[in-house]
Amino acid sequence: MEQHSPSIRAHAVALLRQGVPNRTVAEQLNIPRGTIGWWRSEDRRTRGEKYVRPTDCPRCTTHDFDEAAYAYLLGLYLGDGHIISKRKQHHLSIFCNATQTGLISAAEQAMHRVMPLPSVSQRHTQGCVEVKSYTEHWICMFPQHGPGKKHERRIALEPWQQEIVDTHPWAFVRGLIHSDGCRITNWTTRTVGGERKRYEYPRYFFTNKSDDIRKLFTDTLDAVGVGWTTLARGSDPFNISVARRASVALMDVHVGPKY
Repeated sequence: MEQHSPSIRAHAVALLRQGVPNRTVAEQLNIPRGTIGWWRSEDRRTRGEKYVRPTDCPRCTTHDFDEAAYAYLLGLYLGDGHIISKRKQHHLSIFCNATQTGLISAAEQAMHRVMPLPSVSQRHTQGCVEVKSYTEHWICMFPQHGPGKKHERRIALEPWQQEIVDTHPWAFVRGLIHSDGCRITNWTTRTVGGERKRYEYPRYFFTNKSDDIRKLFTDTLDAVGVGWTTLARGSDPFNISVARRASVALMDVHVGPKY
């Protein structure tokens, strides 16, 4: 291990105490970041200073955040997201179809716009990309986090969340569709003038086992003037359909297909 003079270490610690980031000190002094981090940790221990990780959590600070991005991220979370919150492991995960690169990018952007400070990464598995943002403060932003599957427990928005959804309903709908929904093209045939003709028409589907999450979706559709119906798969009414031409056109303007 390379040895550094006491004067170099003292200079580095002085910069760190001034608030200069580890990366910057390491680059200025040409010293490995791990060494700088160790010096910072030892300096704090010597002075009896307890380390508090910096955060830009909107619920714990006065930081402004992009509420439209949050409404979209809330929709993604309620559909295909979960939070890991353990002693040394904290992150929000959104699971995306690996072929839908636009959705993956949108999930990353939404995380950054809500909380820019936490790091965001991707974990690739066969056919799936997990977009992960690391901070324990995601539980502040998503109080719906809890043990067990979402459809097996009550899901309700806090008043401050509902206010955001009311202000940005289309972002919330788009997040829900991008997680547990789709836009498809149905077709049928009709006989016109003795000739059998094929007709195609688009529709949107949203499928979720949670009665509470489906109601959040349909209540928001009602608020923006989109007509919908419930379709049962067998005996389970898990599917919400938007098929009326005017409603589909409205969804196309504000949501569109996943890509």
